[in-house]
Amino acid sequence: MGQIRIWKPLQIAKSLQISTSALRHYESWGIVPPPERSPSGYRLYTDEHYAYFACIRAMYPGYGMDTVRQAMSLIIQKRMHESMWLINKCQAALHEDKVIAERTIELLEKEDLSEVDRRGGRGKMTISEASELTGVPSTAIRHWEKEGLLEIPRSEDNGYRCMTGMHVRQISIIRTLRAANHPLDVIREVMVQLNHNHIGNALRIAREASDYLDHRLRNQVKGAHYFYRLCLATGLMDEG
Repeated sequence: MGQIRIWKPLQIAKSLQISTSALRHYESWGIVPPPERSPSGYRLYTDEHYAYFACIRAMYPGYGMDTVRQAMSLIIQKRMHESMWLINKCQAALHEDKVIAERTIELLEKEDLSEVDRRGGRGKMTISEASELTGVPSTAIRHWEKEGLLEIPRSEDNGYRCMTGMHVRQISIIRTLRAANHPLDVIREVMVQLNHNHIGNALRIAREASDYLDHRLRNQVKGAHYFYRLCLATGLMDEG
């Protein structure tokens, strides 16, 4: 067997272009196995530790630190498949966001919303029907209404919300902009423009949001590659 390579914290920090304090943070969070110490107390990192640090840095842009922390904790516990399914869930969510973004762009490009209205069944639709049509939970629609992002009239007969194709368009773009991490103030401004039938800027922002999701996809693929390398380094997988 070959000699185990020992990394100094500064060497790893320079290689990954991060600070040594970040290495200590990851260790204190329990997402990197505790290293052995030299007689003088210095950390003795190995290639396996390096693989953890590299994986954390590579996965963060595409998956976010909450997911990374959960995934690394599971790997430390040798629960590789649970960690894989967690990552797969994030990938599936991104795909859903992309589908909705493309649907949003299609709705913004559609001048005549009568076809969307007819899909509600009566020209008007309930919040449940709008939820089914957009793939956005009713709870989220109610929350956005409470936040002032949506103005939904109610029936004089029964007090139920009466939604149209315009609301479907608005719900779809809110979902798309939220997925692209746009702040509420930006979304409110887009909603004001939509209410005045100013589609151009909303369409531009929706396309930018779709491009952002493409960027996240590339980051997720890169992160998944480093996750695979970590599984090899920890002996949880082989290359066969």
